[in-house]
Amino acid sequence: MNPDNRIKLRHLHCFLEVARQGSVQRAADALAVSQPAVSKTLRELEELLCNRLFERNRQGVVLTEAGTAFLHVAGPSLQALRRGIENLRSDEFKAGELRLGVLSSVETWLMPEIISRLHLHHQGLRISVQNGPAVYLLGLLRSGEVDLVVGRLSDSPHLAGLQFEHLYGDELRFVVAPGHPLQNCSSDLLPGRLADFPMVLPLPGTTIRQHADSLLLQTGARLPIRCLETLSNTLARRYALTAQAVWIAPHDAVREDLAGGLLQALAIPANLAGGSIGVCTNPMMHQSVALQWCLEELRTLATHNMS
Repeated sequence: MNPDNRIKLRHLHCFLEVARQGSVQRAADALAVSQPAVSKTLRELEELLCNRLFERNRQGVVLTEAGTAFLHVAGPSLQALRRGIENLRSDEFKAGELRLGVLSSVETWLMPEIISRLHLHHQGLRISVQNGPAVYLLGLLRSGEVDLVVGRLSDSPHLAGLQFEHLYGDELRFVVAPGHPLQNCSSDLLPGRLADFPMVLPLPGTTIRQHADSLLLQTGARLPIRCLETLSNTLARRYALTAQAVWIAPHDAVREDLAGGLLQALAIPANLAGGSIGVCTNPMMHQSVALQWCLEELRTLATHNMS
């Protein structure tokens, strides 16, 4: 008997949930079944595939090389089946669906503009957005739970097996509320005074934080005692406006605030390069028409942004 015919949807559901949770117990809780039932289902799948899919460690389980290879097949396949069934049941295949993974660096300006353009030209298109750090969103892309991921990704160590397309380069800005004591500080004295005020930085371990740390090193500035580390643009903006904080922000995140005068940029004497904004897709997944529409809009807006 061909072992492929014996692989059931329950095997795929179980495998994907364990891979997502990194723990058999947490997967069992999420699936509302017992831990022995999850372990039994995994053993069945491993026997059918003639490969061990997970290795145990102190934190839970990690994918083996074979498990990673199967994830690239199982995730997109199951998601495609789900979408096909849902679309046929609801007649939404006539309108289309697009599932976006959006990093905080592009959620303020780029993606609202893209979504507006898509809905203007394709009024029946249903769009859902997942937010989070790159490692989380790229994991969703690998398992087929989002169609693409947009943001500052070029330096991410988690791109293996995925396809990245550069759109445009973004810069970092040191921004403050109007009337901030540093606003009129000369550029040669400014780096030495940054530590006198609270600072808003991206979360440690993220690509944008690496660029922010490099920028601080270039200026010779010290980290202040009072630091807020977050990927939330909403929280960062509010803190900058109310606490005399200096926010090291992606230009896209504060583009409209600077244009409208809500925030002011400090004259920092350093290279403000903040990395490459781009789009990441999974070459193992079929590119839907909606995904192709989105890629076209992204490329068009990126070309306009660079001109």
